[in-house]
Amino acid sequence: MSTKAATAAVPDVAKLAFRFVLIIGIVNLFADMTYEGGRSIIGPFLGSLGASATIVGFVAGFGEMVGYGLRSASGYFADRTHKYWAITFIGYAVNMLAVPALALAGNWPMAAALIIAERTGKAIRRPAVDSMLSHAGHSIGHGWVFGLNEALDQTGATLGPLITAWVLYRRGGYPHAFAVLLISALLCLATLAVAWILYRRPQDLEAEAAREASDRTFSHAYWLYLAAGALIAAGFADFSLIAFHFQKNATVPQGLIPVFYAIAMATGAITAPILGKLLDKIGQPVLYFAFGIPAFFAPLVFLFGQNLELAGMILWGFGMGAQDACLKATLASVVASQTRSTAYGVFDTGFGIAWFAGSAIMGLLYDKSIIAVVAFSMSLQLLSLPVLALAGKERRAAPA
Repeated sequence: MSTKAATAAVPDVAKLAFRFVLIIGIVNLFADMTYEGGRSIIGPFLGSLGASATIVGFVAGFGEMVGYGLRSASGYFADRTHKYWAITFIGYAVNMLAVPALALAGNWPMAAALIIAERTGKAIRRPAVDSMLSHAGHSIGHGWVFGLNEALDQTGATLGPLITAWVLYRRGGYPHAFAVLLISALLCLATLAVAWILYRRPQDLEAEAAREASDRTFSHAYWLYLAAGALIAAGFADFSLIAFHFQKNATVPQGLIPVFYAIAMATGAITAPILGKLLDKIGQPVLYFAFGIPAFFAPLVFLFGQNLELAGMILWGFGMGAQDACLKATLASVVASQTRSTAYGVFDTGFGIAWFAGSAIMGLLYDKSIIAVVAFSMSLQLLSLPVLALAGKERRAAPA
């Protein structure tokens, strides 16, 4: 290839990379519209079926543990077989179809099984999707890639709860609300098929030299980022428990609970691409802001009235947007391309185990002391900041 042709190829690859991120983002928009729409009412739905706060916390946490824990296996399998698209299709199918099936759940154990199935589907496909997206980051920036994808994720996560809120407002009931989400689930799967047709080999978006790195081991920085992510996960209250709190204390009307969740998701949609761009330009210091500020959602959500609860949900949404926009982008720069699915899977396993432990503990604490829930949540999230600083130091010290 001539020098002129090589120069022209760079913007062409960047355009292809952007389009790939955009279409996968649309897939995830419909996906989040589906399962986040369902998630926004799962807490009160389980409560309506007779589940206690401890059960709600356990189901939410266990679902996340399974959903994250299986990712190490699915990520490793994707790297070993290179069947990234096949794994992605299977995962999305399970992930999407479990949500409208909740319309048929007549008791909380059946609902819990479907909640866990939905998380399992996401576990199957997530490391492969993250790995494919990371290839696009070589030409347009990893922060921008994951920030843009998260923005579209959160856009869907905003629309989904609004849809369920509208259904509940129309007095359709929880089963009807879950059934309506079948439409977005099918749109997700259809768009995924289009993405597969147009981009059979996303790895071609990353320069050959970048994909030929020989180091397949995980660095000290990687493990420290995992430890920081685990602290963030353990201290980050699941929305199912928050929604249960809103319903139990009647501080937020039932029909407005999904709206509060939608506002949180909209916050994530706005802040994620901004944080991603800042991460590409500024680097490590962005992480302290991205994960320090959301630590203060807990007292606002659990201890005060409706106005401050809404402010707390905005901070909660900010934190949700930061998790995928910043952590996944950071990991892409410390892990070799050929082991990236495995790395994302192992990271998510640690994240999920911590999420389960934290959710279960907060569910138990809630039945005894709400102040204890707040203290637990804040302290773990703030403890992640020095660990992030240490990870950044290790990253800078590593040989280029």
